[in-house]
Amino acid sequence: MHIFVTGGAGFIGSAYVRGLLDDDKTTVTVLDLLSYSGNRDNLPQEHPRLRFVRGDIADDHLVRELLPGHDAVVHFAAESHVDRSITGAMPFVRTNVLGTQALLDAARAAGVGRFVHVSTDEVYGSIDEGSWTETWPLDPNSPYAASKAGSDLLALAAHRTHGLDVVVTRCSNNYGHHQFPEKVIPLFITNLLDGEQIPLYGDGGNVRDWLHVSDHCRGIQLVLEKGRAGEVYNIGGGTELTNRELTGRLLEACGAGWDRVRPVADRKGHDRRYSLDITKISEELGYAPRVGLDEGLAATVAWYRDNRAWWEPLKARGAA
Repeated sequence: MHIFVTGGAGFIGSAYVRGLLDDDKTTVTVLDLLSYSGNRDNLPQEHPRLRFVRGDIADDHLVRELLPGHDAVVHFAAESHVDRSITGAMPFVRTNVLGTQALLDAARAAGVGRFVHVSTDEVYGSIDEGSWTETWPLDPNSPYAASKAGSDLLALAAHRTHGLDVVVTRCSNNYGHHQFPEKVIPLFITNLLDGEQIPLYGDGGNVRDWLHVSDHCRGIQLVLEKGRAGEVYNIGGGTELTNRELTGRLLEACGAGWDRVRPVADRKGHDRRYSLDITKISEELGYAPRVGLDEGLAATVAWYRDNRAWWEPLKARGAA
């Protein structure tokens, strides 16, 4: 099988690609712009079944040149940091909306068999109680989430209008190794390992469901292989924590105390709670998360402790 992966040098995309390469019958083309969060070192430098192309998903000529001959597209590439989207939304609209449409058009022209569009639970907004099903109305609160909601709708419209074999996934918060250190878990871990303080937004009561990246990738593969065209599938981890609870677990894992926590003003438009209902993917495709949070956090802390050479240059570059 020939699979085209966008954003395959990022955190989740590279985890997915490394898993694909374990199958000796799969060849992979990765398209990644290598912007601030993409890292070529996340992938093998040389592999007989991996082709890496540095480029922009919004480059219509390039994607139309690359896509013929591929059986499927798995589309991870996105601007994804909420705080950055609040500061300036235009890059999010260009990549997440226009880039997705360029890919959809190119996939249809190339006769690609399946298009998996990887999205986020943030498109649903915030929920006080209960959990979102896939039919829940979209109600995004940040520019990032709004741009992802737009891309979801474009992908589903390509199925309804043109018959493109599109499936959309929406995941909860991912964590694991190789995650860019601006995200909350690697930011907290690396700050604590360096003896620095960590910021806690508002009262710390915002609730998130945490999903290990390996479980997410397994869910995506199930959707690629068995998901129904034109459908949306939620992929969650089944572990809800307040940000304060998560902070406590990371402090304990890093051997630090609450004196290292620095309260900061809450983020604009900060969603209070996310919670995905994963009944659909569980019943239809047999998905269930396998990595428990304690196990996953311990392994993640150990990886960052042992791989300073990977993350220290990224943090230094961000501080420059």
